[in-house]
Amino acid sequence: MTIPVDRAAELLTEATPARSYAVGTPERIRLEAALTEVCRHGHDLPVVVGGKEIRTGRTFPLRLPHDHSTELGRAHRASSEEIESAIAAASDTAGDWGRAHLAHRVAPFQKAADMLESGPWRERLVAATMLELSKTAAQADGDVAEAVDFLRANIVNAGALEQVQPHSPAGITNHMEYRPLEGFVFAISPFNFTAMNNLAFAPALLGNSVLWKPAESATLVAHLSLRLLREAGLPDGVISLLPGRGGEVGDPVLRHRDLSAVHFTGSTATLRHIWRTIGSGIDRYRDYPRIVGEAGGKDFVIAHPSADVEALAVACVRAAYDYQGQKCAAASRIYVPRSLWPEVRDRIVALTEGLAVGDPTVPGVHLGAVINRSQFEKHEAALARARDQQVVLAGGHTDGASGWFVRPTLLQVDDPHSEFMEEELFAPVMAAYVYDDRRWPETLELVDGTTGYGLTGSVFANDEGAVAQADRVLRYSAGNYYVNDRPTGATVGQQPFGGARASGTNDKVGTVWNSIRFVSPRSVKHTHDLDRDARFPALEG
Repeated sequence: MTIPVDRAAELLTEATPARSYAVGTPERIRLEAALTEVCRHGHDLPVVVGGKEIRTGRTFPLRLPHDHSTELGRAHRASSEEIESAIAAASDTAGDWGRAHLAHRVAPFQKAADMLESGPWRERLVAATMLELSKTAAQADGDVAEAVDFLRANIVNAGALEQVQPHSPAGITNHMEYRPLEGFVFAISPFNFTAMNNLAFAPALLGNSVLWKPAESATLVAHLSLRLLREAGLPDGVISLLPGRGGEVGDPVLRHRDLSAVHFTGSTATLRHIWRTIGSGIDRYRDYPRIVGEAGGKDFVIAHPSADVEALAVACVRAAYDYQGQKCAAASRIYVPRSLWPEVRDRIVALTEGLAVGDPTVPGVHLGAVINRSQFEKHEAALARARDQQVVLAGGHTDGASGWFVRPTLLQVDDPHSEFMEEELFAPVMAAYVYDDRRWPETLELVDGTTGYGLTGSVFANDEGAVAQADRVLRYSAGNYYVNDRPTGATVGQQPFGGARASGTNDKVGTVWNSIRFVSPRSVKHTHDLDRDARFPALEG
């Protein structure tokens, strides 16, 4: 079978190039026009089921996190009626789409990647990401570029699966057929990355019908993502979009007998709820639903006394504060030897205090707002406790008057089991623990055993013996592990992303290991030399 993956594989060799959006450049002018268009559109976003747009009248506002008095429009929540219709549409679509030649299924995704890399869709989705998710132009463009890379990676991975075939001896043809799952896939995407449209797109490319529930705070970017794919030629009904509250949409979908898989990114608590819901009712399903989940993290940086101070400080600041710390990979606990701490502390404080917080659509602003009131109030309470404990070295304050702003914050704690070292905040808050230089081995054990997470982490050291020792002790502490680099910024095709322990199923998004979870292989044997000998050789004399 000829699969049009060559161009995708070639383009995936390097990540999609970023755009600078520098003031006065043609791309910045196009972006400003796109920002204006997204702002003035007055969005009325429907539920999308089987290609039909349904406005239920049960709406919620689309607010700017950095200007919460401003609405981009409203979105309609799905009800039980739309959920049932979406499941029926998935069943109706499954036959034709699931049996379609892979080249046919690849075509709309390839076209969408090309449209998103260059053309008005690039600025349109970057603008929506900046406004709805409160990202700077650089952050939003990197996010959209990653969506392009995921689209192409999925094409390459689907082609790679097809090449894994069994041996065929003389007179027999053996073939492995990579069928879509029997039933529908439920994709649940978080607010923090537009590129998480991949949770719906990856299973769909493999022939599955998908019910997609985006986070309410990312409804506009989800709608635009699906609109792009439909414009690129995706047939109606392959993906149905079901905005709404988690339980209202999730619970009936999770309990349906035709559920074949869940593709999830979000909190550890929600992933465990999904697992309990499916496990406790396993008899109701036609098949054993697969759960592919990426959850929380309490990601670490540990420095050896031989570490480069400047590289360490820069990595900590970039890993902890980028996108307001709203990344499961954000560094939120650091371990620094006493001999280096004064210099590291002063450098981190200086870098932190130099960060501009405000409207991310304004050039020169480094950080926007956290996503919504609920998150803001949680962070506000945590920082109040930090101030009471007198552990704040920089930042430590919030401002909710016009937007949900949280100052990037550095804490220093004496207790390595402080809440700030153990609990995920999803905020621009980094806690430091200073250890005695002689206790490097014990500190490695501390890093490994402090939390139940296992997502990302990094070690800084110029001593190769220390690097090797850290590698041994921290082997299961992070699914994405970095040496002398920040523990964030994984690139599709270069650092496959995913963690284990409480952080998820570690199925490495964007790789064949993720793709294989959404197909059901069938082994087919075709005999050409027919056996007409009725004897039983093993039973004869």
